[in-house]
Amino acid sequence: MISAAKTTRSPRGFTLLEIVIVLTISSIVIGGAIGLAIYSGDERILRDATGEIELMAKRARTIAILKQTPYALEFREGAVRIMPLVQAGLSEAPKLQQAEENSEMSSENQNREFILNSGLSVFFRHWNTEKWLTTVKNDVHVWRFDPDGLCEPISLRLVLDDSSVENTYHPLTATAVEEESFSEIR
Repeated sequence: MISAAKTTRSPRGFTLLEIVIVLTISSIVIGGAIGLAIYSGDERILRDATGEIELMAKRARTIAILKQTPYALEFREGAVRIMPLVQAGLSEAPKLQQAEENSEMSSENQNREFILNSGLSVFFRHWNTEKWLTTVKNDVHVWRFDPDGLCEPISLRLVLDDSSVENTYHPLTATAVEEESFSEIR
């Protein structure tokens, strides 16, 4: 007896349509991941900078209380520095201060200046004003910390490319109490 065997050909590969669909989906996923990595990179830089400025503000407040002398954070183009209020705004203040301090303060000097990333702009706003002041060349802004633990209430805006963050600082604790992040996606 001869049996009739079914002979069906099973496909041994993928069709061109299936390959195109898989490549399209994978390119969309990879493009999204690259975009997210670039976007989160700017946010990370802004978050690190705001955290460092807040840490310096707390340090300046503590030093002012311990030494019973007014201290300040000085905002210049590209840098933020901690120094006594009488030296803030002087052109050579950081060099003079480091030369005058004795060796027991050397560990403290290591955290007295924060260099901002290139492309990062800082805008400064005093309490009860609407105008944002820029930190450009030869323009210095000073944030005062008194020996009684109070500081001037200010707001800072840090801008990097299309992302920005705005912080308002509390006058009793020098901590950021309000934070707003803005980002423009191209």
